[in-house]
Amino acid sequence: MLNLQKCAIIGCGNVGATCAYTLMHSGILSEIVLIDANTKKAEGEAMDLNHALPFLAPMKIYAGRYEDLYDCGIIIIAAGAGQAPGETRLDLLKKNKVILSSIVNGIRPVNTDAILLLVSNPVDILTYITLDLSGFDPRRVIGSGTVLDTARLKFLVGERLGVDSRNVHTFIIGEHGDSELPVWSSANISGIDLHSFCRINEVPDYQKELDKMFEEVRTSAYKIIESKGATYYAIAETVLRIVDSIVRDQNSILSVSTLVEGHYGLSDICLGVPSVIGACGVKSVLDIPLSSDEYAALHASAKALKQALEGLREKAVLSV
Repeated sequence: MLNLQKCAIIGCGNVGATCAYTLMHSGILSEIVLIDANTKKAEGEAMDLNHALPFLAPMKIYAGRYEDLYDCGIIIIAAGAGQAPGETRLDLLKKNKVILSSIVNGIRPVNTDAILLLVSNPVDILTYITLDLSGFDPRRVIGSGTVLDTARLKFLVGERLGVDSRNVHTFIIGEHGDSELPVWSSANISGIDLHSFCRINEVPDYQKELDKMFEEVRTSAYKIIESKGATYYAIAETVLRIVDSIVRDQNSILSVSTLVEGHYGLSDICLGVPSVIGACGVKSVLDIPLSSDEYAALHASAKALKQALEGLREKAVLSV
């Protein structure tokens, strides 16, 4: 029987290790298994985390092997190669597909019922590849999607308008990347239409301000990476938010990357869309209202992802 309070993290780099630290502090798990191609790295992270447990709720944290995942309810995949100088996106995708294939081949013999949560980038394409390689129920293969992008946008809107960012309600959807889009048409501040809120508070040229905020969201990861080499704190909180909704069966609405079949007129692609998340993974995908421009932008985002997947398939054929 699966244990939803037992979580594995595969890949103990900056993101995986920070996810482990954040989940350890949350108190929602009873067990965390760390797996990395570098066994010593996983062992060192487990040892360091265990030394913090006297200050926290009791739990079990250890470096393990794939055999330890037999009853694991949630498996977070944070492993993947970084993009080297001069390397194309397709080259990176090809390398990460090989890594994912190895990981899935390790998981599948011991556990075919867990929820797989993809964090590695490009997350939408890797979520689709993992779904294809694993043969898992699509509801149980989830990418972090645009949950983090949405949080970044809420922070910026809240800061600019002088309100608690938790009272800002909007989504960024589509690819977690350059083709993503904000859903301004239904955005609101605690039920007050965002555009009306801006007018009431006399925000000058507010649409231009909103567009600037979105552009800052879209480029923020690049700026953080340029400044300190990697992003990991906010994505770790993103992972915690998704895991919390699964473990507690919260039915939270989060813009995770999931297989879309028929929603928004799209099919056979994984991308970030508002979805109800609970103990079984994705319970349902929500077709939220979109303006005609937003609908077109979402289709353009899906097209960009499909082109990348097609390029990967062509590269695979050529290399045979």
